[in-house]
Amino acid sequence: MKLKPEESVDFHIRWAWHNIARLYNDEAAKFGGSVSQGYVLLSIDKEGTPSTYLGPKMGMEARSLTRTLKSMQEDGLIERRADDKDGRMIRIYLTEKGRKKRETAKKAVLAFNTHVRTIIPEQKLKVFFEVIDNLNKALLNTNQVFISNAE
Repeated sequence: MKLKPEESVDFHIRWAWHNIARLYNDEAAKFGGSVSQGYVLLSIDKEGTPSTYLGPKMGMEARSLTRTLKSMQEDGLIERRADDKDGRMIRIYLTEKGRKKRETAKKAVLAFNTHVRTIIPEQKLKVFFEVIDNLNKALLNTNQVFISNAE
């Protein structure tokens, strides 16, 4: 089976994500941040979030997350503290500055989603969410999709 790029599922996902990331990065740059920092800000709970939970929650590799967290700590957006119950675990907390930046990130995400909902009917978005959910579930349950089908 031969596919043109525009006929492949991953092409459209990658293309859409590239445009979304560019849009968010342009907005984040106005405030001295990045998409990764915005996602971290939005992923940290008030009670603090274990650093080991952030990577999987955001789909980030450990090294990228480590660099992002270090940069955010240096910028005074987050602080790391040992967990009260398990001193081996490090929790990430937002500082006052981080909470303000979180509100900015939240407004950007809400504005983007409001805009999308003005141009795409709710019923089509519902189908989109169902398809993406099914795709993610299928990908999580597919171990050797490339090996068994590559030949």
